[in-house]
Amino acid sequence: MNLQISHLRNLYLSDTLTPTDLVKQLDTEIGNEDSRNIWIRRLTLDEMLSYAKRLEGKSIAELPLYGVPFAIKDNIDLAGIPTTAACPEYAYIPMVSATVVQKLIDAGAIPIGKTNLDQFATGLVGTRSPYGACQNSFNPDYISGGSSAGSAVSVALGMASFSLGTDTAGSGRVPASFNNLVGHKPSCGLLSTSGVVPACRTLDCVSIFALTAEDAAQVLESAQDFDEEDAYSRKAVAEVLTIAEKGFTFGVPKQDQLAFFDNTETPELFKQAIEQLKALGGKAVEIDFEPFLETARLLYEGPWVAERYAAIREFFEAKPDAIFPVTKQIIGGATKFSAADTYLSQYRLKALQRKAEAVWSDIDVMVTPTAGTIYTIDEVNADPIRCNSNLGYYTNFMNLLDLSATAVPTGFQSDGMPFGVTICAPAFKDMQLLALAAKVQKHSAKTLGATGLPFVK
Repeated sequence: MNLQISHLRNLYLSDTLTPTDLVKQLDTEIGNEDSRNIWIRRLTLDEMLSYAKRLEGKSIAELPLYGVPFAIKDNIDLAGIPTTAACPEYAYIPMVSATVVQKLIDAGAIPIGKTNLDQFATGLVGTRSPYGACQNSFNPDYISGGSSAGSAVSVALGMASFSLGTDTAGSGRVPASFNNLVGHKPSCGLLSTSGVVPACRTLDCVSIFALTAEDAAQVLESAQDFDEEDAYSRKAVAEVLTIAEKGFTFGVPKQDQLAFFDNTETPELFKQAIEQLKALGGKAVEIDFEPFLETARLLYEGPWVAERYAAIREFFEAKPDAIFPVTKQIIGGATKFSAADTYLSQYRLKALQRKAEAVWSDIDVMVTPTAGTIYTIDEVNADPIRCNSNLGYYTNFMNLLDLSATAVPTGFQSDGMPFGVTICAPAFKDMQLLALAAKVQKHSAKTLGATGLPFVK
C-alpha cells in the first residue's frame, strides 16, 4: 500500500478508505513476524482500532494527518505503552504521551507501535539493542543505521507513513540515508522533548522520517509548537528567505576534508549529488570544514558524553549489568571527565561556533554526504566503536552548532544500497531545507523507501 500522506488523504476524501480499514489492512500486512527486529512493542489491532475509531465523524479537512499511521522510537512516550529505551529493566509505563506524540494524535495520526533503537539512543548503527540488531530494509546483512533504527526501517518497508526518531548526533539522518528516506533533524527546541528519555538533554531533538520531503514538512508543521513544560523548547523564528527559488549557493567541504572510509563508490555518488544541486540552480563553493570536524570530535571525545551518564545515572549505578556492553563502555567512560574539563570544552566550543558562523556569510546551505559509507552488521560487531565514529563524521557537529538539517536520498551503490546527502543551515531554516530537499528528491528519486513503489514527480 502507498502510505504517502497525500495519497491516503485522497483515499479518505473520496470515501474509498476509512482509518478502520487502513488499520486492519496494516495489521494483516505487518503480521506477527519481525525478522528484521524493527519493533519493541507493536500495538495490537484493538489498540490501533481505538485510535482509528476516535476519528469517526470528525472532519478530514480539519485534521491534517487524518488516519495517517506512524511509528514511535521507544525512547518517546506513548500513553499506556511501555517505554524501554531498548533496556527491558529500565521500562516504565507513561500515563500520558510525549507532547509531540499527542500533537500528532490530535492532528489525526494513528500510532502503530514502538520501534527498536540503539540502547538509550547511544549509537548510529542500530545493532546495540537486546531486542536484536535492526536489519537494513534493502539487505538484512547491512545495518539499518541508528539509533533510530526501527523508526526508519518501518517507514522504508511501508509499515508507516512516517515515524519519530531522536537526533543528538545523527540518529535522524544516518538511518534515513541507509533506507532511502528523508530524515529531518529540526532546529533544537522546535519540537518538544517532554516525554522523551534524554540522551544529551541540552542537544536532543525529536526527528522525523518520511517517504518524501513534502510528507516530512507536513508532519513538522503539525508537530511543532512552543512547550512551556519543556525547558529546552524554543519559539519558532519566522524564516527569512535565503534559499532562493532560483539560484542558491551551497558549501561543500574541501576535497581533502571529505572522508569515504575506503568506499570506492560513494565519492562518485557525492559528485553526482553536487551536479544535481547545480542543475537545480545551485552554485557550489568550497568551504573550510575543519571547524565542523573539530566540533564533531567534541561530542564523544569531550565531556558531552557525561550528559548521557547524567541522564541515566541512578539506573546505571543500580543496574550496570542491565546495560548493553558497548553502551555501557561508552557511557561508563564519562566518569573520567571533571567539571573543569567541561568548562574548557565549552570555551573551545564557543570559539568553534564563532569560526563556523563565518561560513554562513558566503553560503545558503552546506551539503555533505550523510555518511561516507555503510557497513554490514558483521563489520560493526567486529569493530563497533570505529565504525560508529566513522558514521558520525558528517553528523556529530550539527546540534553543538545549532543547525537544522535534512537528509535526502540521491542515489544507489552498485550493490543496491542507498546513498544520500544532508543539506543543513542555521537554526529555523527548517521549511526552506525541506523545500530544497523536495526539489532534490524530485530530481533524483525513483522509488519510495524500500517499498518498490514509484516516486511520482
